[in-house]
Amino acid sequence: MASRRVRLIGVASLAIVLAAAGFAVSWPGSADKIAVAAPVESPPANMDRSPVDVVLAGDERWLATANQTSHTVSLVRVADGVVLDEVAVGERPAALARTPDSRRLLVTSAYAGELTVLEVAGDRLRVERRIEIGYEPTGVAVANDGQRAYVARASNGQVVEVELQSGRITHEIPVGRWPRYLALSPDGTRLAVGVSGDRGVAVVDTAARKMLYQEQFHGINLGHMQVSRDNKQVYFPWAAYRHNAITPQMIRLGWVLGSRLARVRLDEETRREAISLDVPGKAVADPFGVGLTPDEKWLLTAASGTQELLVYRLEDLPLKPYANLDLVDPALARNSNRFWRIPLGGRPMGMRVGADGQFAYVANYLDNSVQVVDIHGKEIARRIFLGGPAEASLARRGEAIFYDGKRSLDQWYSCHTCHYEGGSNAERMDTFNDGTPNTFKTVLPLYNLNDTAPWTWHGWQTDLRDAMRASLSGTMLGPEPTDDDVEAVLTYLTHLKSPPNPHRGPKNTVSAAAQRGEQVFRGEKANCIRCHAGPQFTDGKIHDVGLGAPTDRYDGYNTPSLRGVFRKVRLLHDGRAHSLEEVLAGDHNPEKVTGKGALTPAEQSDLIEYLKTL
Repeated sequence: MASRRVRLIGVASLAIVLAAAGFAVSWPGSADKIAVAAPVESPPANMDRSPVDVVLAGDERWLATANQTSHTVSLVRVADGVVLDEVAVGERPAALARTPDSRRLLVTSAYAGELTVLEVAGDRLRVERRIEIGYEPTGVAVANDGQRAYVARASNGQVVEVELQSGRITHEIPVGRWPRYLALSPDGTRLAVGVSGDRGVAVVDTAARKMLYQEQFHGINLGHMQVSRDNKQVYFPWAAYRHNAITPQMIRLGWVLGSRLARVRLDEETRREAISLDVPGKAVADPFGVGLTPDEKWLLTAASGTQELLVYRLEDLPLKPYANLDLVDPALARNSNRFWRIPLGGRPMGMRVGADGQFAYVANYLDNSVQVVDIHGKEIARRIFLGGPAEASLARRGEAIFYDGKRSLDQWYSCHTCHYEGGSNAERMDTFNDGTPNTFKTVLPLYNLNDTAPWTWHGWQTDLRDAMRASLSGTMLGPEPTDDDVEAVLTYLTHLKSPPNPHRGPKNTVSAAAQRGEQVFRGEKANCIRCHAGPQFTDGKIHDVGLGAPTDRYDGYNTPSLRGVFRKVRLLHDGRAHSLEEVLAGDHNPEKVTGKGALTPAEQSDLIEYLKTL
């Protein structure tokens, strides 16, 4: 049954409600809050929760989860697994943190662009404040004083410092492209940020509020981060792409895609140290969550694609700056006292390790649960169910296939590995989809798939079902999918929602510069509209604009959709451009394409502002 609770909302939100009802509104100070009765509806019991992150109270009396598909946070009593409360937050919760005194929870909502502050009041959660962050907030960490938080804004390359009492963003710190997850050192002086768009880790000096350095190592899909007690190292998992053709031999040698566990120094700039996680014949896909036991004797990572928890003895873990990282160290793989794998099923994501170092609490997205894992007993001790349907829908079954690394040869990678959460990544990849080896191309997002026919960069694929079969059995070299498998994945992709565009304001408004840029976009000189037409900004046709290579089997390229183009870090079919500025100044500049003259600097600037709004 849905519940009704009293919550606190910020004065701005209340003012909007009162103004809409015809009341006069006065504005008190920014830190003021007014208690109002407002319904907070719990989602139906049969709705998927899909937890992506979990935190433990300091005394471990309760845990809380960020539930991505129900857009809620759940409060759970640890002793008996009872869900005490569940409250709605913004759309698509991404990460969760608590204040040092365990009195408040902070959750980012990527699609709402918000940070929600929740008070833990006994066995209840109360919405204390919603803070507008913008630009897809993802990772969050709380300062030691409990008064400030750091939030990664995934789509504009910044970490912001937020004053929790006032709700003000006090500082914006550039760190690199696609910052998603971060971790604060125990002494609060260093912040480690995984910047997947730049394929590395940024280290921030929190006192100076600036990035000290960025360690790049060509990693994609960086997961959660954990800092050591001595403040010197940050541990994290990532995926590596090796720029080799997709053949069974290359895959099994670890020369295509592989999983890594690494650490980066926070006290000095040195090369990262890493190990391969991949066991021959039974590789590891999509590592995400990471944790250290309190005594730092054991390092854990949740492999979401192969649905397991990996446990490593840290003291003799062969982390090295330069080493053969293709496959797991043979001595490590042979020693069951140094390394073991615990099957979990579902899609394990974020985790926390208990104070005794015996149990790990793992948020399992597809299982709608928190799994309490006995680390040394090597088994799931119990399962805390958060709510969900008795039977998975067709779309949910497709989602499970999309994230399943076991669908590939020797379980090396999943659909998600390349199409991160349905989008793209920072690499150029060779999938054989264009009929030739070693013709590397950027990975196209899967949003609005039904409306962007034909498919592939050369546009030769005109049947989505055939394309899906080719991906599962050809690109992934996995088992032949059934008709139900194909239908399930396509149903899931039909329901896939792209992130909102932060460059559009309330009621879809855009800046004056963007309005001028639209005229340039449609004008004779640039004439972008000639090919990038229609609701998805693609005409679905093949064009030769002089960007081809002699190794391509096909002539010309399928016009890519410009929806969300501002997010991309590799542009054009081969990723030769790294920004919109490079596209418009390089081989695809309007003068070269239309022959109608070069854009002025002002026209180019306005055009870029417009493209960001698409």
